[in-house]
Amino acid sequence: MRIVMGAQNCGFGPVAELVAVSRPLDAHERVFVGDGVAAVFARRNPDAFDTVHDLGGLSADARSAVMDDLLRGSDHVVSVMDAELVVRSVVARRPVTMVDSLFSFWQLTRPPAGIRDMCATMPRSRFAAADQHLAGLSPHERVVAAHLLATHSVVQNFPGVAERAAGLATPGEGPEIHLTGSIIDVEGARSATRATGPEYDLLINIGGFKNFLLDFDVNNAYLRLLHQWLPDLLRDWPRFRRVLVCGGPFGEGRERTVRSAGGRADCRLLRQRDLLQVAAGTPDHLMAPGLTALHEAVALGRLPLALHEQHYAHVFTMRALDGTLFGHAGCRFTDVVPGHPLPEDDFAGTAALVELAGRVQEDRGLYTTYRRTVNERIERYVSLTPAQRRHGAGELGKLLDGAPVQAVMTEVLGAAHPA
Repeated sequence: MRIVMGAQNCGFGPVAELVAVSRPLDAHERVFVGDGVAAVFARRNPDAFDTVHDLGGLSADARSAVMDDLLRGSDHVVSVMDAELVVRSVVARRPVTMVDSLFSFWQLTRPPAGIRDMCATMPRSRFAAADQHLAGLSPHERVVAAHLLATHSVVQNFPGVAERAAGLATPGEGPEIHLTGSIIDVEGARSATRATGPEYDLLINIGGFKNFLLDFDVNNAYLRLLHQWLPDLLRDWPRFRRVLVCGGPFGEGRERTVRSAGGRADCRLLRQRDLLQVAAGTPDHLMAPGLTALHEAVALGRLPLALHEQHYAHVFTMRALDGTLFGHAGCRFTDVVPGHPLPEDDFAGTAALVELAGRVQEDRGLYTTYRRTVNERIERYVSLTPAQRRHGAGELGKLLDGAPVQAVMTEVLGAAHPA
């Protein structure tokens, strides 16, 4: 079977989940198509795909032509939160599975019945016509529409998922929603747990970073704040002599090394399985609160400390997990600037976080508060006993549990393509 695969170009979470889905499907021909940080991640993990088509730099017409040609030659399509790929697959009359780790996150401004009606009346002769028909939907609503249009819907467990699934359910209409546990590279995590002694004292995982607003050189106040803080981290914490800072901003020739007070922080972009090895073998772990990285840490039996939010989805995640040790212990920008407004909107909320990070980075007094509050959070984190860390990881594991994604995908592909 020839499977065309793509992921939402928004940080490393979606494409890391695509890699997790793809690796066990090595009996099939796996064709990646995409651009941006998704394509960067796919190229960094070439063993997960048989072919990688990077559409970066192509015109809109050329991009469409490549995608449509790949879809015509496919037997099945797998999309991780890429709504456009689902719509194109429907127009191409190809069975498509929509995979989603943020199912309960998407904000709707209209009732599900209205979205369902738009899907039912969507023209399916040309992508341009279908795209124009859905133009009134917000980006979040388009993701929900993609679930309703897909042949199969696979969603990762999280608080609010059951309620969202019930709200979309209509007897006899739309795809069955398959609930899974962690959409991660299970075999890679299993191998990583056999890692030997630590190479680093501290791992800081900031994820892909780049999304619809954030970029490595634009709206990058978070990164500038990180670079300002790393020398102070090394000064304030002599126990962290060797630090690895891993993330998308340090790939493609952007590696750097920070030295201060006898310590060293290496800023690099690792392959996914190499990062899992480091995470398994490093005693302490700070991370941007992305769900995929969190699931990976839990699978390794690690309890990380959440760093300050990069975008609005991180705010959503921390609120949803507030009752856990992870959620309670994590860093938040509102701890530094309590009165700063944070709109309840993906784009506007993310823009407000960019502004917050910029204020903290540029204002000496706010930066001093930031440095102090991070140190307080780290102090509490490193003082946790091994039993407390196991308990914290365990409560997340119970909350996020579900059927193995590999088993769910085997069932889905078998149902779509019976022998």
